[in-house]
Amino acid sequence: MVQVSRLFPVAAFVLLAACAAPEGEYPSLAIRDVERVSGSMEVEPAPPLPAPPASTLASLDELAAAARAAHQRFGAAESQARRITSSAVGAARGSEAWARAQVAIADLEAQRSQAMIALADLDRIYVEAATSAQATESIAEVRNQVDALVAQEDAVIRSLLDMLTG
Repeated sequence: MVQVSRLFPVAAFVLLAACAAPEGEYPSLAIRDVERVSGSMEVEPAPPLPAPPASTLASLDELAAAARAAHQRFGAAESQARRITSSAVGAARGSEAWARAQVAIADLEAQRSQAMIALADLDRIYVEAATSAQATESIAEVRNQVDALVAQEDAVIRSLLDMLTG
């Protein structure tokens, strides 16, 4: 223990001597002029994406027409389904009126599925165009229109089911 206490002043002297090194021998850590940002290159705009092939654009028109036709059939079946469902409001679950309303709603769901098939095909075309670096704006526009039709049909079916279970 005695020897350790004698070595302490010597060790402290050596450590303090290391801190007292001359200041001018080491480089400054400040940012040098060559490290400063003095200019930047202009970013070149990305080249426009090529349009989808004409066959794809033609299939967009066909799918949109199929979805609109399905939506018209849905609209024609909607009034009858509303009438049947409103007559079944308050009917016991499993009764004849309730079963007729369920069948009418199922018919509407079948009509909606035709528009959903067109929507699924549009989704597939959109993904194919996006992954092959083609412009997707025209596809997205048609897809959004068909999606709006399907959303309207979903709202009608939901309201009829709410009436029936209400």
